[in-house]
Amino acid sequence: MKERVLVSWSSGKDSAWMLHVLRQRDDVEVVGLLTTVNEAFGRVAMHGVRREVLRAQARAAGLPLWEIPLPWPCSNAEYEERMLRWCTCARQAGITAVAFGDLFLEDVRAYREQQLSQVGLRPLFPLWGRPQDTAALAETMLAAGLQAAVVCIDPRRLDPPQRWIGRWYTRQFLQDLPSDVDPCGEQGEFHTLCVAGPMFRYPVQITLGTAVERDGFWFIDSQLASE
Repeated sequence: MKERVLVSWSSGKDSAWMLHVLRQRDDVEVVGLLTTVNEAFGRVAMHGVRREVLRAQARAAGLPLWEIPLPWPCSNAEYEERMLRWCTCARQAGITAVAFGDLFLEDVRAYREQQLSQVGLRPLFPLWGRPQDTAALAETMLAAGLQAAVVCIDPRRLDPPQRWIGRWYTRQFLQDLPSDVDPCGEQGEFHTLCVAGPMFRYPVQITLGTAVERDGFWFIDSQLASE
């Protein structure tokens, strides 16, 4: 019997590629995308992607979207309470595992494992590897046709921010990155919005707007191109 899996969906390239990888496996069935949304602003937590773009991604992926609303501001205790509540609902609905796009951060993996153990869900890490593997992973994604825009950056790692925010995740972008920045942004140096690739039935058409600084990070707004 196939394991029924929810994908932890950030809207970025790693979670999108993870979906593609999982769909190549015979032992799992991806049944939905699980995303936290800032309920005050209607945007994906951390990436700042609008809810309508998130929902367009889910339609392109052909999967139902499980949105977990988070208050603003949100304490860690409140975050954990809401996540556990939704994961309990998932378990009751026959979901057996949640998959994450983490690449190599051991503390993040241990945290997810501990949290899911409380509700009897199994964590999956389909992209897990070593820090030195991420350059090859980036090349694999690009070679397969993945397209993503850089929609959030940490200016402490990528300066000046105007040089990086709003660029497309391409081989040129990777070549331009400082040597101490992970090619996949695993240390939080940057976050992306995935709009095309083998995980989607068709591309999500977007337009990029104005870049702003907020809470120590730089974000660029994105909207569906039809709006």
